[in-house]
Amino acid sequence: MSDLDELRKIVLKYVLLNAIQYGGKADTKAVMGKVMSEKPELRAQVKLVLKIVNEEVSKINQMSLSQQKSLLDELGVEVTKRKEEKKKPKLPPLPNVTKYAKVVMRLAPYPSGPLHIGNARMVILNDEYVKLYNGELILAYDDTIGSKEKTILPEAYDLIREGLEWLGVRWHKTIYKSDRVPVFYEYGKRLIELGQAYVCICPAEVFREKYKKLMKECPHRNASIEENLEHWDKMLDGTYSEGEAVVRLKTDMANPNPALRDPPILRISEREHPRVGSKYRVWPLLEFNWAIDDHLLGITHILRGKDLIKEDIIEKLVWRIFNWPEVEFIHYGQIMFKGLSLSKSKSRKLIEAGVYVGWSDPRTWSLQSLDARGIKPESLRNVLLELGLSLTDIEFSPEILYSYNRRLIDKEAKRLFFVASPIKFTINKIPFPELVSRPLWHPDFPDQGNRIIHLFVNNGTANVYISKNDYEKLELGSIVRLKELMNIIITSKADHEAVADFHSKSITDLKGIKAPVIHWVPTDSDLIVPTEVLMPNGTIEKGFAEHNLKQISIGDVVQFERFGFVKIHEINKARAFAYYGHP
Repeated sequence: MSDLDELRKIVLKYVLLNAIQYGGKADTKAVMGKVMSEKPELRAQVKLVLKIVNEEVSKINQMSLSQQKSLLDELGVEVTKRKEEKKKPKLPPLPNVTKYAKVVMRLAPYPSGPLHIGNARMVILNDEYVKLYNGELILAYDDTIGSKEKTILPEAYDLIREGLEWLGVRWHKTIYKSDRVPVFYEYGKRLIELGQAYVCICPAEVFREKYKKLMKECPHRNASIEENLEHWDKMLDGTYSEGEAVVRLKTDMANPNPALRDPPILRISEREHPRVGSKYRVWPLLEFNWAIDDHLLGITHILRGKDLIKEDIIEKLVWRIFNWPEVEFIHYGQIMFKGLSLSKSKSRKLIEAGVYVGWSDPRTWSLQSLDARGIKPESLRNVLLELGLSLTDIEFSPEILYSYNRRLIDKEAKRLFFVASPIKFTINKIPFPELVSRPLWHPDFPDQGNRIIHLFVNNGTANVYISKNDYEKLELGSIVRLKELMNIIITSKADHEAVADFHSKSITDLKGIKAPVIHWVPTDSDLIVPTEVLMPNGTIEKGFAEHNLKQISIGDVVQFERFGFVKIHEINKARAFAYYGHP
């Protein structure tokens, strides 16, 4: 055997092992890693190795899982049975747990929209720790009035709860910050009375340019407590309008961090609140309301991104003023979601404009959209737990999530043919009055039986649909196998229609011939289901699925062979509609 033949054999082995492990689809990068690990001396020939790996991946990925397993058996390689799920990663212990009678943690979503994939890390980490320590988890809607650009969406309260339930999060108490405004008034007034806060009536731009940037004290900072309390009453009674007065915490105007120079802690907003209407016109800012509530609610540990260190500092300043014990802060690095738009305000506008189909639209990356695509909550949980509490910033690739999800759904997803952008294919010289295809419902579970697809032949001729993608790769004179049906030879290709002659019936007749294997559906209207698939980029793939799709229930995840996993949302006599999950 030549060195090249030996290399091809090694590559083929790892391509087959990788394909079988991940539902019939091998990954080039994973295979390259295995080959280079076994044969490090090949690094000098990486271009050649990559070329062979690409060739073998392309060939093997066109085979069924059962064909891949048969070929691996022929090579004499034994498949080590993989675990269905990876062991849940261990989280580091929380600090100073023994100081507290019970671990109490909180979720603090702002209800501008549903939870999305970017919020899930905070949610899952809190949930895991509370379960680990048999503690208490508080769901606190952080629904202070917000900015003009970031407003509260009334239905977001329910959407957030739905997302938590989908993730399997168990919380013990629900509070709304909008119900606790009088508490924040009480402690805001106390800070003024202690001389630790003051009412600033400088225009915001003047304070920023004249005092904050130049590290000088605002003239209102040294007003008497009585004068500040008069200004405070005027904020509450409507004498001051929005933007005319704010309460500032006295810190240090020489602080190197401009954000920590007398930050505002209460401000006026005259917009109506979806829960409490116009009941309150002065609202607390995030750092202040949490400084108060993290103490009053008995929170013991706070998880947050390292980008929120400023909030830690302000909370600690308030606790020290009131002589309250400090809570434990635990930080983690940021996740960069390359290529994903996670702006809820942008998604909201596009939904209202009719561009997105709703919060389940895959482009929102909301937890509702992941559910709609057939992503299992366990997949998302495991991916994010794998990141743990690392302080290193990480770039997140959806492919990692898809890999986890594929392991979970591959064993339960039935297989079906779906032809996207269908092209008519006429086949002549068929020596049978009828052909019957009997593909397995699932290649790994033959006991589930076969589904049946009929192809009717009229005077030696039959018509099928194939995908546009496969049509474009056809070459005149080449031999192609219609999966689980027959082998054909291409005789004509023009005007978005192809013609072929029957070649042979069995796949064994193709021994020694590198014939691509493509899926198909009959053209008979009774044997197909017009189907639309909403893709992750918002486009719609239209085509035909085999009639056996009618046996699938709404909500089921199936694999459209050589297309991807989809979740079925609608099936009736006229059509089917599905969301694309991933390859």
